Amino acid sequence: MGIKVQLIDTMGSDLTVVNSARVSFSNVSETFKDKDKGLINYLAKHDHWTPFAHVQLQFRIKAPIFVARQLVKHQIGMVWNEVSRRYVDSEPEFHHPEAWRKRAADKKQGSSDELFEGKRFDARYKDLMLQATAVFDNMIATGVAPEQARMVLPQSMMTEWIWTGSLVAFARVVKLRAASDAQLECQWIANMIDKEIKQREELKHSWSALCQ
Repeated sequence: MGIKVQLIDTMGSDLTVVNSARVSFSNVSETFKDKDKGLINYLAKHDHWTPFAHVQLQFRIKAPIFVARQLVKHQIGMVWNEVSRRYVDSEPEFHHPEAWRKRAADKKQGSSDELFEGKRFDARYKDLMLQATAVFDNMIATGVAPEQARMVLPQSMMTEWIWTGSLVAFARVVKLRAASDAQLECQWIANMIDKEIKQREELKHSWSALCQ
């Protein structure tokens, strides 16, 4: 598949959320206690989101450009730095779908669960990627600037980015992009983000409260 999600850094914990809320009363907790679960659940239930914004996460993600352009729309509480083809002229890598989905009949965008049988588009798709790569390579070898040569590369080209944001911002990403009406490739990434965060024991109460 080629799509990858890696949680590379974190700052903060469930205790960070608790203390960010209790500072309003000039209180501070040294350790996380069972009663703090109730506070976290209350904050999430009543959309008191600012305490969760003090916890920060950083991911490195690899995905096709057409998927990245969907996800970069999430701007609030997030920053994004991406590989730039203005400077990089290495051999491009492309996303190869496992199957071709049919268009959904009941909405203006998206796809259905129904798939095209066989490999009817695979050969033509592969030829197109090879042609694009050949033109790109020739332009680079001839001395064309990468910032122009990149114009011939299609949206299925893989890209990578560092995505940093607050816990509550990534909760919004997961809730929206893991939904059944989101693009399938975005669902994959949202589910990978969810899995990575769930593995962080220090964030389990906050993440559960935000995503329930």
